[in-house]
Amino acid sequence: METATVRTEMLVEDPANVKPKAEEIPKPAPPKDEDSDEEEKDDEVEAGEGADGAKGDKKKKKKKKKKKVKLTVDKVLTPEQLAQIPKERIEIIKKVLGDMPIKRERAQDNSHFRNLGSWKEGPTLQTNPPTIPVDFQFPDRVFPIGQIMEYTGSNMYRTTNAELKEKDRIAEEHYTHLRKAAECQRQVRKFTQSIAKPGIRLIDLCEKLEEMNRHLVNENGLHAGIAFPTGCSINHVAAHYTPNAGDFTVLGPDDVCKIDFGTQVEGRIIDTAFTVAFNPKFDPLLLAVQDATETGIREAGIDVRVSDVGAAIQEAMESHEIELDGKTYRIRSVKNLNGHLIGPYHIHGGKSVPIVAGTGMNDKMEEGELYAIETFGSTGKGYVWEEGECSHYMKDFYAQPRAIRNPRAKGLLKHIETNFSTLAFCKRWLDRAGETNYILALKHLVDDGIVNPYPPLCDVKGSYVAQYEHTFLLRPTCKEVLSRGEAVSYTHLTLPTIYSV
Repeated sequence: METATVRTEMLVEDPANVKPKAEEIPKPAPPKDEDSDEEEKDDEVEAGEGADGAKGDKKKKKKKKKKKVKLTVDKVLTPEQLAQIPKERIEIIKKVLGDMPIKRERAQDNSHFRNLGSWKEGPTLQTNPPTIPVDFQFPDRVFPIGQIMEYTGSNMYRTTNAELKEKDRIAEEHYTHLRKAAECQRQVRKFTQSIAKPGIRLIDLCEKLEEMNRHLVNENGLHAGIAFPTGCSINHVAAHYTPNAGDFTVLGPDDVCKIDFGTQVEGRIIDTAFTVAFNPKFDPLLLAVQDATETGIREAGIDVRVSDVGAAIQEAMESHEIELDGKTYRIRSVKNLNGHLIGPYHIHGGKSVPIVAGTGMNDKMEEGELYAIETFGSTGKGYVWEEGECSHYMKDFYAQPRAIRNPRAKGLLKHIETNFSTLAFCKRWLDRAGETNYILALKHLVDDGIVNPYPPLCDVKGSYVAQYEHTFLLRPTCKEVLSRGEAVSYTHLTLPTIYSV
């Protein structure tokens, strides 16, 4: 989720988003699945020759055909695990999956996308599509570590400093929350890429993604769940668009769609985004924005000025151009969209990371901070403004308690504080919770400055905007890119074989 300055106010990965080569993961011997339909081999038994030299009879066992078992959520999860999940959520996930066949494999073909690699085969604790909550995959709560990038220059000493290593050890619980959220969003991202195809309604895409997010993170009030509404902004719309009820916009083969979503555990937010496109003419745009995001991640570090990161991002972005319908466009960084610091239950935590030079922002990144580096490249003006029906809202993080006389607004605020606190929400989520006739009450809270609206942010019509985003943590000893996919480390884990029926 992005920060805009027009108002005070996110394969394992798409491997194409990963510059470093994935670590080699030892592949365990595949278990004998009960859903196999292979026939058992015939056993031939030949008797030895007797004393009289007569050959024994050749006996052949009858072929036994193994019964094929269709995997379902009920068969993948154990009775003990099912008992820990609300029945309503199991039924919702069954509906989300529909007739999608459940397989025991990690590989997934993403060749229908531009600039998103396919998921490789390898050891996995998850089915495809996903059915197993992350907590059940890692019962010891030791989750995969993100991509580790060592500090360089004046911070090189941090890699081996004993005192800083102890700081890392003390913060392990904080890292655990972040890594759980990151593992969940990786698996949700993979699922999303399996259903994001031309012809799908965006409201269906968002609701399926969100229900899978709730299931895999084992949603538990404010302790674990969705961090903010799923963005699926199309073409010239850069950010903050998610369908409201009755909006049946369909993803088209020539659209450029930004999928931006997040997961939170104990308020620790993982924010990630990637761009969906199917037409190869958009390849230069996607590659430019990806290059800019990778540059921002590489340049970020402890004591680095955010203005320097922004200048490097703009230089990388605007070194690219694209030809569309015979006309050449310079790809521009969207100057009033930024990356941002993330705090507990606070998606825009105060500091912004610009994606252009000359902003006057002189904040320095500090040890222990969590950032989302997100870059937006446009074929238009490179500047966005608010336009269209609002869907995103968020309680002001700094709003002071005050008396609310309107009883309907008071009741709605109580619902917001109980279910979302200072995390962003959307109208669809109010509908889902059974809230009705809330528009005037919501307007009352907005007018009072208690809740902030975040309308869609748009460049000029006819232009195209792409986005890529990752979340990283400036640990005392290294930079950990938590939301990576193929570059995460499993080497510290003891991986059992995948679940059997």
